[in-house]
Amino acid sequence: MLGIVAVLEYKLFREIAETRSMSRGAVQCGISQSAASQHVQEVERRLGTSLFDRSKRPLELTAAGKLYLDLCRDLLHREEEFLHELDALKGEVRGSVRVASIYSIGITEMAGLQDEFGARFPNAGLSVEYMRPDRIYEAVLRDHADLGLVSYPEASREIAALPWREEEMRVALGPDHPLAKLRVLEPRDLNGQDYVGFDEDLRIRRELDRFLKSQEIAVNFVMHFDNIQMIKEAVALGTGLSILPAQTMQAEVEQGRLVSTPLQAPGLVRPVGIIHRKRKKLSRAVESFVQLLRAHPVAKPEPVTV
Repeated sequence: MLGIVAVLEYKLFREIAETRSMSRGAVQCGISQSAASQHVQEVERRLGTSLFDRSKRPLELTAAGKLYLDLCRDLLHREEEFLHELDALKGEVRGSVRVASIYSIGITEMAGLQDEFGARFPNAGLSVEYMRPDRIYEAVLRDHADLGLVSYPEASREIAALPWREEEMRVALGPDHPLAKLRVLEPRDLNGQDYVGFDEDLRIRRELDRFLKSQEIAVNFVMHFDNIQMIKEAVALGTGLSILPAQTMQAEVEQGRLVSTPLQAPGLVRPVGIIHRKRKKLSRAVESFVQLLRAHPVAKPEPVTV
């Protein structure tokens, strides 16, 4: 097994190389930029060659630097596999699970999962960081997160996507909106309505635009945001209506700040999935958290009697 100093050395070099920045690599490893720079200089002195072309900004690896990065990645990967296999032999679930999640997987929901995970596996730790979908994919690829929780998960050559749940989409309305009195809405009821939507670069925006177009519905976009919380606040203030996952509106509905109305549009759901790096061998702790997630599908919104 690699020593602690060796692991830190390889991780630091990998972070600097992947971020192409001495300062960002240092931050990722929790050390100062000065310490990171001195460390790289010491490795270069030991190897007798330059690993970075410091005349370029951002930093670029030399040919020797690329070889050393491959070595760092390979050794860290082998260390990771060894520890996972050792835990399997011991039959233990220990270690940390790092999760990057979209904001709409509520903090309350994740807090409950953290409590249950901690109760089941007291020797394992779980940390959750919330971020935009594009940053989640980046965090998983760079091994800053073991798992990512995203909507409309996309697999790729380097990313594996596991299905988790499908969330019913409903119309979000302020309590005083004229349509809030209706028990069920037809897609045509949205025609011409003021609408609060998502930013154009988000997958959920493209999917909802596709739905509206298929129903020949033209809404009046008055505002757009990159997260569900801001959309809910705008709708609650009477700015317009929106279409959101029912799961994300439950707290506001209970508080009387929003009305969540079913839409007669079978199949209009938001898929949420779990992503991880394909070449990464998942630890028993990570696998156990995936199993816990799949045992907790989305809570069903209350049915509506028509």
